[in-house]
Amino acid sequence: MPEYPSPGVYVEEGSTGPKPIKGVSTSLAGFLGLTERGPEDIRDITSWAEYSRWFGGHMGVDKSFMSYAVQGFFDNGGKRCFVGRIVGGAANQAAKVAILKTEGDSTTFVAIGRGTWGENIFVRVLSSTKAKKGVTASRQWIRVQILYFSGATVDPLKIVDPFKKTKRMIKDQRSPDMIEDFDNLSLDKSASNSVAAAINAGSCLVRLALSDQVITLSKTNEFRKLGESQEAISVSVADYQGTSEPIYEVDPELLGKSTGLTAMDTVDEVSILCAPDHVKLRDIETQLIVSCQKLKDRFAIFSTPQDFKAESPLLPFDTTFGALYHPWIWIHDPKTRQDQLVPPTGHIAGIIARTDIEQGVFKAPANAVVVGAKKLQSPITKEIQDLLNPIGVNCIRDFRAVGRGIRLWGARTMSSDPEWRSINVRRLFLFIEESIDEGTQWVLFEPNNEVTWGRVRLSVSNFLTTIWRDGGLLGSKPEEAFFVRCDRTTIDEDDIQNGRLVCQIGISPIRPAEFVVFRVSQKTANRIRNRE
Repeated sequence: MPEYPSPGVYVEEGSTGPKPIKGVSTSLAGFLGLTERGPEDIRDITSWAEYSRWFGGHMGVDKSFMSYAVQGFFDNGGKRCFVGRIVGGAANQAAKVAILKTEGDSTTFVAIGRGTWGENIFVRVLSSTKAKKGVTASRQWIRVQILYFSGATVDPLKIVDPFKKTKRMIKDQRSPDMIEDFDNLSLDKSASNSVAAAINAGSCLVRLALSDQVITLSKTNEFRKLGESQEAISVSVADYQGTSEPIYEVDPELLGKSTGLTAMDTVDEVSILCAPDHVKLRDIETQLIVSCQKLKDRFAIFSTPQDFKAESPLLPFDTTFGALYHPWIWIHDPKTRQDQLVPPTGHIAGIIARTDIEQGVFKAPANAVVVGAKKLQSPITKEIQDLLNPIGVNCIRDFRAVGRGIRLWGARTMSSDPEWRSINVRRLFLFIEESIDEGTQWVLFEPNNEVTWGRVRLSVSNFLTTIWRDGGLLGSKPEEAFFVRCDRTTIDEDDIQNGRLVCQIGISPIRPAEFVVFRVSQKTANRIRNRE
């Protein structure tokens, strides 16, 4: 009972009805892999243009399939994904340079991620175009200009200054691939437009930290090159697993505290997990499956190896938390202007996301056009799919001869258990379980009695009724589609004494019509009239 210490009128608020359960998102993908550049903490990306701004463009299929997969994801209807850049452990520092002296300290510009790509960043500090007269040195107004060049190391003497009105071109000069210009900045650390505040919030190339070094520019109109970085020749499974420990010598708040799969595991919104380069480093697949089985809120997408033999297929796993796709696809690379052969991982993730957004997680992600696919690595006939489909290899088929394009033609998990054979069934259960888990957190420490049990039943039943009305459960009425029990039949005295509230839920999922059979037979005219 509430306490009333003195006489008076007390107005109290209470809630006795069921609390609504909101369905979690199922269309958000998580990508792990090598990128041209960029941060190593997990970054939320909403378009291919945004990915290019943070992580650069295509590196070439010989180095990584990551960028092609992300572009394929957005081309096929994906709306949002999380990207984790993987860097080899041998690269233990990022490129940096200290160029500003302010109150005894120098301001150090650090590349936003490790690797020698940072040595192609150039920084210049000038007086602001809006410089104010009569201000103290601590309130000096400045302008920071940042250039980035992709590819081979750039000679500082041969860069094209994009801020000059007149340019005298010399041999082998290069124009920057990315330009950042921050004007009207203050050296006062407490100012809202301080150098650190503006650069750290707005730059996709560098972060800014204070150092005890004192390095100043001899000529303020020259660009200074970032240096002292290291590059890892290759990456390992351990690099994909990542770490939760800071890996930088500067403030980890600037560049992230964790990397790889360790960081991706903390992003609760991820429901589709991809590592496009797993076809080059097969042991990554184990890490992805372990992550999905541990968290039970995401589903992994895999592609067959490039040399996969349909005649003698070997599956790497027997799991309900992943799906395997075959064959690879040819796409157009806008950078090289040539066709490239890539695994379909990202394109499939986009199709799954598009299906979830347009129809729902209960719809099998199949019989959908693979946008961006120009042709297949090898033709898949019905005879080949007859071998692959029963063991859980989903095929991409070419139906252009009949005007239906290149389509995804399978929706099975890698599991041998017939109950979990369909991708949409597995992901529907993940969706329901995660939604109920997040939507019933209010139940913790509530009185474990009939009133609370009734509220739980109503909350879960209302949520499942919504799914049934949307067509996600089988049955002509709710009673046929699901049941929810939370009463004395599921909770006994021992449960109450040990603080357990047990709710039993049963659902009837929709399974895809994989085999559509029309039985046609001959009937005589007399028989047809008699039946009428």
